Amino acid sequence: MRYISTRGQAPALNFEDVLLAGLASDGGLYVPENLPRFTVEEIASWSGLPYHELAFKVMRPFVAGSIPDADFKQILQETYGVFAHSAVAPLRQLDSNEWVLELFHGPTLAFKDFALQLLGRLLDYVLAKRGERVVIIGATSGDTGSAAIEGCRRCDNVDIFILHPHNRVSEVQRRQMTTISGENIHNIAIEGNFDDCQEMVKDSFADQGFLKGTRLVAVNSINWARIMAQIVYYFHAALQLGGPARSVAFSVPTGNFGDIFAGYLARNMGLPISQLVVATNRNDILHRFMSGNRYDKDTLHPSLSPSMDIMVSSNFERLLFDLHGRNGAAVAELMSAFKASGKLSVEEERWTEARKLFDSLAVDDEQTCKTIAEVFEATGELLDPHTAIGVYAARECRRSLAIPMVTLATAHPVKFPEAVEKAGVGKALELPAHLADLFERPERCTVLSNDLKAMQAFVTEHGNRGKPL
Repeated sequence: MRYISTRGQAPALNFEDVLLAGLASDGGLYVPENLPRFTVEEIASWSGLPYHELAFKVMRPFVAGSIPDADFKQILQETYGVFAHSAVAPLRQLDSNEWVLELFHGPTLAFKDFALQLLGRLLDYVLAKRGERVVIIGATSGDTGSAAIEGCRRCDNVDIFILHPHNRVSEVQRRQMTTISGENIHNIAIEGNFDDCQEMVKDSFADQGFLKGTRLVAVNSINWARIMAQIVYYFHAALQLGGPARSVAFSVPTGNFGDIFAGYLARNMGLPISQLVVATNRNDILHRFMSGNRYDKDTLHPSLSPSMDIMVSSNFERLLFDLHGRNGAAVAELMSAFKASGKLSVEEERWTEARKLFDSLAVDDEQTCKTIAEVFEATGELLDPHTAIGVYAARECRRSLAIPMVTLATAHPVKFPEAVEKAGVGKALELPAHLADLFERPERCTVLSNDLKAMQAFVTEHGNRGKPL
């Protein structure tokens, strides 16, 4: 399997090199040169497989030529063996033909664990084979950071630096990052917003001279391995609901477009998906594109669903690449214009093509809380605010009641007590046993100004397990 850049100027790479590269050298994102496609009969034969075995079937083509089957099977078994639920991603029914897919049974109680538990193991495997050491710099709006730290903290050949916006993540999210100790783990609170953190990561990838020869690796969803891992649970959910003999619809709470792009890929790989709903909050750049062909930067507004408080969606470029016939030069021109103006639209026929599959909705905090309360009263299921947005968007945008609608439950509600409290549910939230003492654990975090050079100087000083790079 070879991977190419969305901007067309970077060299094609194999899986191992893409894992370590993250962002392409031309500023684009890597995607498979040719997407594997499965027949209906092949997909049907996977029904009833344990999650790690299904993951092997779906992801094997993406790592072909880089990881032997036996090694990849072992990595997947170890990855999903740490999840608290034996089904790994269980479905819960909310209403007639309406479901939530619980993606929060991993170690950090968020869907990011599906990819980052795998990413950490893949990095350890590849780096040990190569005898290399790398630096990870990641930006988080809340959940990626803790999942990345948890997934990579035992890696022998990794130093990890996670940037989060100072005072703009929930307390549980922050503590899940800052209470994990280790010489190779560094939490940095940037005095800015998530997009500032993300821009620092992108700028650092563009010019890695400050690392003095050490390689920089991405854990954000710009890293192809993140997207690859998320494709699996779309197959998992569909197989439980009669797929592939019947189609399924999904509603996905998303700010960075990675999670829903994985669903788009699952469909292109042969899984019958009739509809994908982009569910977002007041920070609605994706909704503005899907509903009106306007992908324009706007002011960032803090919300009760902070993991979606994002102005620019990194993975959207991967969809643009397909919408433009995989023309890298066209995408490069489009992204250059967007960087200069903060505005982007596509030709009407390309936008119309996207709308055949995608619908969208932006949901404010008031409606989010109302949905949490209504679902709890009707079913006893307590939703986190991101999942509540997904459920409301699913109900508003649903095209057919005859097709199962699955909302991705992206996080455990205990991570967002403010939203649950404002919803007036009155249910005591208890941390799972492995996090019961979270609020007593000491925190380690450095607050830095919104300054790229200051952040890079910190990395240089504290890399290599406390020895300057």
